[in-house]
Amino acid sequence: MAQLICKELALGYDGKTVAEHISFQVNKGDYLCIVGENGSGKSTLVKTLLHLKKPLSGTMEFGDGLTQKMIGYLPQQTVVQRDFPASVKEIVLSGCLNRGGFRPFYSKEEKELARETMEKMGITHLANRCYRELSGGQQQRVLLARALCATREVLLLDEPVAGLDPKVTKEMYELIARLNREDGITIIMVSHDIAAAIRYASHILHVSREPLFFGPTEDYLKTPTGKAFAEMGGEQE
Repeated sequence: MAQLICKELALGYDGKTVAEHISFQVNKGDYLCIVGENGSGKSTLVKTLLHLKKPLSGTMEFGDGLTQKMIGYLPQQTVVQRDFPASVKEIVLSGCLNRGGFRPFYSKEEKELARETMEKMGITHLANRCYRELSGGQQQRVLLARALCATREVLLLDEPVAGLDPKVTKEMYELIARLNREDGITIIMVSHDIAAAIRYASHILHVSREPLFFGPTEDYLKTPTGKAFAEMGGEQE
């Protein structure tokens, strides 16, 4: 059943349209990868999905009981965010705030959820470490754990492996794929890595000024756009 339905979206800012006629649907358990050249509207689409920016036109609807609060978000990190002076446990627990708003303490159930999530992400031994002392890969696992404390329905990941070395990148991709495959979590991921998109995603949305493709990954690879993009390995981004 569809969790997200977007029809004829036009995206932009300051009266300028960057992409239009974007229509796609995300069903429960899908792994959708959003690809496209720089400036094609990927970041604007992410902000729209998070209700941080309104589309210029078109509609976006939730289904299958999904609400905005049930989308866990893993953003691209800034230099300032990487230097955040808090413990791993504090950051992971903060994901629970998405469930019930700000409050001065966490419930026993939320603390247990954070513990289980840290264990799932393999970062239990880092619980009391300061976040800014961690490696890039460890920080991404912490932020992924935080997103999982917010929801177990949909994860929206914006370039989750940016700046990571190849070994850590592969580990992160495998971790995300396992969450999708074993836990049934719907994945929506923005990526420059076309090779990974082809390997892991069930569906591809290739955005441009006008959408170039939306559908199953195997169908994407049969299109001229998909073939060209795959051969270039996403270099044109």
